[in-house]
Amino acid sequence: MLIEKETKNIIVVSFGFLLLFTAYGGLQTVQSSLNSDEGLGLASLSVIYAALIISSMFLPPIMIKYFGCKWTIVMSMCCYVTFSIGNFYPTWYTLIPTAVILGLGGAPLWSAKCTYLTICGNRYAAKFNKVAANVVNHYFGIFFLIFQSSAVWGNLMSSLIFQYTSSNGNITDEHLSYCGAANCPAYDSIINENVTQASYPASTIYLLSGIYTGVGISGVIFVAIFLDQFDKKEVNEFKTQKINVCTHFVATLTHLKDKRQILLIVMTMYSGFEQGFLAGDYTKAYITCALGIQYVGYCMICFGASNSIFSLTFGKLAKYTGRIPLFFFATLVNLASIISMLLWKPHPDQLPVFFVFPLLWGMADAVWQTQTNALYGVLFLEHKEAAFANYRLWESVGFVIAFAYANFICIKIKLIILLIVLLTGMILYGVVEYLEYSKVRQEIDEKVHESGSETHTIISETKF
Repeated sequence: MLIEKETKNIIVVSFGFLLLFTAYGGLQTVQSSLNSDEGLGLASLSVIYAALIISSMFLPPIMIKYFGCKWTIVMSMCCYVTFSIGNFYPTWYTLIPTAVILGLGGAPLWSAKCTYLTICGNRYAAKFNKVAANVVNHYFGIFFLIFQSSAVWGNLMSSLIFQYTSSNGNITDEHLSYCGAANCPAYDSIINENVTQASYPASTIYLLSGIYTGVGISGVIFVAIFLDQFDKKEVNEFKTQKINVCTHFVATLTHLKDKRQILLIVMTMYSGFEQGFLAGDYTKAYITCALGIQYVGYCMICFGASNSIFSLTFGKLAKYTGRIPLFFFATLVNLASIISMLLWKPHPDQLPVFFVFPLLWGMADAVWQTQTNALYGVLFLEHKEAAFANYRLWESVGFVIAFAYANFICIKIKLIILLIVLLTGMILYGVVEYLEYSKVRQEIDEKVHESGSETHTIISETKF
């Protein structure tokens, strides 16, 4: 059975992202623990998303229209590879510049991917007379099924490397009292002495960075060779036009005039908050603090596997349940997890618990990723480039805030902030759904009214 061209391209872009984020994701989850001196790891992550915010303001529409989705994806993927190269010798002079390059490429990459998936979904729906929203939802589900498994492979690589090349830290009961919700930046020196800085040779860093760089480059080559370009005509037409950077910058900001976009800002930011907390704070304050850096990858594999499986599941389920029940479910899962982490005191004897939280977090994140992306694609179909640029912009704001204050406030406060942002975001999202419902009802009433008027006219004419 032949695979349709649109579906084939969804698979190609998904596996390209799988390879790229196997490298980047693996490095991201160990940054806060691996490069903990003076907060270098978290600082580099914060810089990535700060640069991504700047990039979101003007780069995506220009790059997508000038180069097309395919070549925007390829060039942006190259930016990610530079960060892997920077980790060969992690200092402020190598990680920060490569973090800036990665951030600048991040917004065009994700905007082009979202635009490409939406184009493929609409092409397929038009070809086979399907509901476009359902096809787009399904394609996002396929993408995240494949893409989110990158967390499994990237973290498996890092854990195996650290397990066989590093020595174990010295974890005491006194040391454990500084882990979990009780963890604060003031205790970092104690944690570093016992666990985080367990000895590993420079060859370990070279091996880790070398493998990740090779995997990232293979993803770039794969997409460049096998991904089709569906928007050649639009690109050629755009190249003949005069390019005005300010126009596209304003287009991104102008999209904020849509009150639905304004209302979705907090929920979109929460996506950055929750991912930032898991990658930067949970890995450091819970896993590394209580178990050691060699367990970070193994625990995060649960997140990746859960996220991957449920991305496909929820992508298909949304067709029958709609998005509202899924968002409600994700909210409950995150609420329960946050409250539990506030109360839990991590201990090595409770090893299974360390894996449960990433598993639940991955389940909820599967909803935030698939349904929020699809929501933007459905609500803002006519302005999808600007909409997805805003999506990356506000998600990046969440990442920046989460990583920026990571070196200054305690985990307990971070969890409370996470709780507040989640509840606020979902209340405002509920308003968006109410507005959409009211709009649909109004359209139906108008059609009924018009139909009734036509019937009345015919009856009146018949009487005469």
